[in-house]
Amino acid sequence: MADAEIIPIGTRGRPGRGTGTRPSSAARGLAPKSGTPRKPASDAPATTDAAKPASPAAKQSSEQASKQPEAPRPAPAAKKSAPRKQAAPKPVAPAPEPVIATASLLDGFGQDAPSTVPAARTEERGLSPLAGIPVGDWLAAFQHAARELFGDQWEPQLARFLAFLRRRLTGDYTVDEYGFDAEVTERFFMAALRPIAQKWFRIEVRGVENIPTEGGALVVSNHSGTIPVDGLMTMVSIHDHAGRHLRPLGADLVFRLPVVGSLARKGGATLACNEDAERMLRGGELVGVWPEGFKGIGKPFSERYKLQRFGRGGFVSAALRTGVPIIPLSVVGAEEIYPLVGNIPSLARLLGVPYIPITPFFPLLGPLGLVPLPSKWLLEFGEPIRTDEYDDGAAEDPMLVFNVTDQVRETIQQTLYSLLMQRESVFK
Repeated sequence: MADAEIIPIGTRGRPGRGTGTRPSSAARGLAPKSGTPRKPASDAPATTDAAKPASPAAKQSSEQASKQPEAPRPAPAAKKSAPRKQAAPKPVAPAPEPVIATASLLDGFGQDAPSTVPAARTEERGLSPLAGIPVGDWLAAFQHAARELFGDQWEPQLARFLAFLRRRLTGDYTVDEYGFDAEVTERFFMAALRPIAQKWFRIEVRGVENIPTEGGALVVSNHSGTIPVDGLMTMVSIHDHAGRHLRPLGADLVFRLPVVGSLARKGGATLACNEDAERMLRGGELVGVWPEGFKGIGKPFSERYKLQRFGRGGFVSAALRTGVPIIPLSVVGAEEIYPLVGNIPSLARLLGVPYIPITPFFPLLGPLGLVPLPSKWLLEFGEPIRTDEYDDGAAEDPMLVFNVTDQVRETIQQTLYSLLMQRESVFK
């Protein structure tokens, strides 16, 4: 370092504390011993590469250093004299930034990049390690990942999803008077239930042609399974095979639950009462009802596929008043997903629920016991039972209501026996 400032070191490391004639004890400790040759100061250790010819830049820097006059060694200061001011070092012009040659990063995307770019500084590399990646590379990587994930049709799918988010954020979507959200039902509920119906239960649907393509109709089904999974599977099966939304009638317990109630409303369910059922049927909706209620899904495994009482026929009265057809539905396979072998009635009364099920796997296996068994399902829609042929006051005749209710129940029961004989195995 040719332009380095040399400061005499005295006592306590401060200049000017020697005797003036001879260096202090601290300074004498720094002096080389007699007979020891002084090694030239150098920033790098001497190696065999010193014999190699220096580069032009190194020669130029060495010539500049040799031309600069050597700073004179200051004389020892007198005792208690003020330190001598040293001249400020001359400013040295900064060396030009090195230029490194790089290949074009955008050759594959139809864009040209300069062949040489200035090297990034150390602080820039530390603060932003990805600052050197062009925007075109980010876009190309995103397109490649989207194509691998969604296929060649990823652009319209992404556009539809972004449009869905925009409508949700701006409130530009429709919900009917019962809380049914058709868009959320199709995009999320049906999309989540479809793999379960197709891959897990392997549902086989028969008699779809008996479901009217338009207008009001009442689907009446048997109920089973300990947990009402059969209602969800019926909804997704009708949606995928008939192209219509099933509007189920649920018990009041469903809508008292904090999260389940709101999800049921968005999925199209409403309270099981004659007023709402008749309004939906007159409005041309496809309504679903499970007259067995909790007696059907909570019956023991030993009584599987034996229909319970269908209530007092309120669903038949609603169909007679509105003149819509009744479509009986028989479901085989739901009885085996959670075989009910026991119940805890005292705990059920404490929690305010109809029953606490005990299955071969729950609560023995904990949450793992809630996974339904992969039984094979069969859904068959029977021929519609017409109600528009009766007189206007037919719904007020209790004997007629009882006869139609018993007709629907016997149709479902006989179809269940027929499907059980056709099924080869529970899980096949």
